[in-house]
Amino acid sequence: MTDEKAIEAEINAKGLNAPRLNPDMIDAAIVSEQYHVFAGTTLTVCALTLRNGYIVTGESAAASPENFDQAIGRKIARDNARNKIWALEGYLLREKLAA
Repeated sequence: MTDEKAIEAEINAKGLNAPRLNPDMIDAAIVSEQYHVFAGTTLTVCALTLRNGYIVTGESAAASPENFDQAIGRKIARDNARNKIWALEGYLLREKLAA
């Protein structure tokens, strides 16, 4: 998210204020999150439920079981799921702008 904050600051500094998405809007679309680690694996799945009920998933897995850390796996899986929301919300915004 640090990169997002830097990009957001640059956008604001340049006065680029046409309709667009920002990180706060992406976070606001998320109403709940759930995680599951499949037994005997390093596979972590994150399910983010959006305000309209749609569910976006992300996953992570450690190549070496010795490197598996549940907290890190959850963070990576959540980031992967959250990144998918940008495309969905971008499409929705473009649909609204085209109307």
